[in-house]
Amino acid sequence: MNKILLLFFISFFWGGFGQTKELKLASDIWPPFTNIENKKTFAIDLVDEALNRIGYTTEIEITAFENVLNGINSGDFDGSAALWISEERKKNYLFSEPYLHNQLILVGRSGSDVSATSYPELAGKSIGIVEYYAYGDEETGTEEVEFVQGKSDQQNLERLLSEEIDYMLVDGLLIQYLLKFQVNDVTEFLEIGLTPLLVKSLHFALGKDVSNAQQILSLFDEEIHKMISDGSYNEILELNWIQADIDGDGKMEIILDGDKAGKEAPRNIYGVHPSYATEVEDSAKRYYVDGTVYNGWKNIPQKYKTEFDDQIMMESQAGRGIIRF
Repeated sequence: MNKILLLFFISFFWGGFGQTKELKLASDIWPPFTNIENKKTFAIDLVDEALNRIGYTTEIEITAFENVLNGINSGDFDGSAALWISEERKKNYLFSEPYLHNQLILVGRSGSDVSATSYPELAGKSIGIVEYYAYGDEETGTEEVEFVQGKSDQQNLERLLSEEIDYMLVDGLLIQYLLKFQVNDVTEFLEIGLTPLLVKSLHFALGKDVSNAQQILSLFDEEIHKMISDGSYNEILELNWIQADIDGDGKMEIILDGDKAGKEAPRNIYGVHPSYATEVEDSAKRYYVDGTVYNGWKNIPQKYKTEFDDQIMMESQAGRGIIRF
């Protein structure tokens, strides 16, 4: 009898906990965060890596955004790798902690004034936004500005270049990649703002009816913190530097991927948390390099101050054409 019970428990634990579980997630085409296979999908890749580490595989379906929400509501999908929070969505979904923050930048045609830091400064202008995205009442309720909904960032870009709209809102991470890979086209056709008009936290979300949803999200949050510490977060985003609170003490660290810090202090840093934008003296900045925190650029050992591998940059210059998101 004891052998039978032992075999039962071994079988139960092996079958119930040893097997990798699958989550069916859905997203729309939103480069470079979510996209079709073989395209850059930074949000999906971050979520997929964190879930794999806690024993879950993902099946990703790319569809129209309204189908994403309707599919989660109907139970056809378990959730989505990349959603903004709204009060309406909280009724049906559970959300992870933010694992990215979308910093929405004002973009206009070359020569446009993109210095605005609030919507009233853009009175009488039209701004392209993506329909179904949860921008919030503070945006769509701004009467002085005409918000024009498009199917995608690409459609908004085409409208901008054809002078159908005055501006569009584009995520700061996408801006960084446009500058990195299409710098000639960007400088010729577009004018880009420096200050985000809007910051939205990005979350992994599950339907409330998904089994163990809250536990999955808690384990996911823990794994994201580990990925920031071990460098895999930078690696997935393909960024040399990010800024985040690596040790949970409420202070931001500037985190290097690898051990090549470059010849000069970084200027273009992607902040995981919105407080990254706070300007402080360099001596007060905390650089995390090769497992050690250094206060100020000058205190980083000289052995790390070597140039990045610029092969990616050289490859990115091959071929030009109309800017595509």
